[in-house]
Amino acid sequence: MKGSFTEEKMRFLDANVMVYAYYRPRRELTEREKLFKDEAKQIVKGISEGKISVVTSVVHISEMVNALKHGTSLTQLVVMVRGLFMLDNVEILDVSRDECFAATELASELDLDPNDALAVQVMRSKNIEEICSFDLDLDKVEGVVRFPAI
Repeated sequence: MKGSFTEEKMRFLDANVMVYAYYRPRRELTEREKLFKDEAKQIVKGISEGKISVVTSVVHISEMVNALKHGTSLTQLVVMVRGLFMLDNVEILDVSRDECFAATELASELDLDPNDALAVQVMRSKNIEEICSFDLDLDKVEGVVRFPAI
């Protein structure tokens, strides 16, 4: 695996990391899902402790909230989101209408969903090469290294 989470470098935080870390499914998880959940918890712990620095966008925060709102109490969800905004090692970026539109064009070009394309677009604009994500589609994007590599 290229790099490690102990290095001091900025990474993009995809919504699915927070979802895997906090979502409580009603069914038993597969072994792969258990692995993803364990890895997600380690990433979140590293972020919470200031050991991992990340950038994400308000769009990705919203995606996380929408995925978690049915299995997480409103209080927990609000505390989680506020916590992200308060961490010095987490940068949450605004996204303009034009940036969202450009991401849809990039989505077509890279064969990604628009939110993943937006993540790639933000990464390119901030010269970030690594993304914390479990989305395997990102592995095909040139110049993007996905963590964890599982």
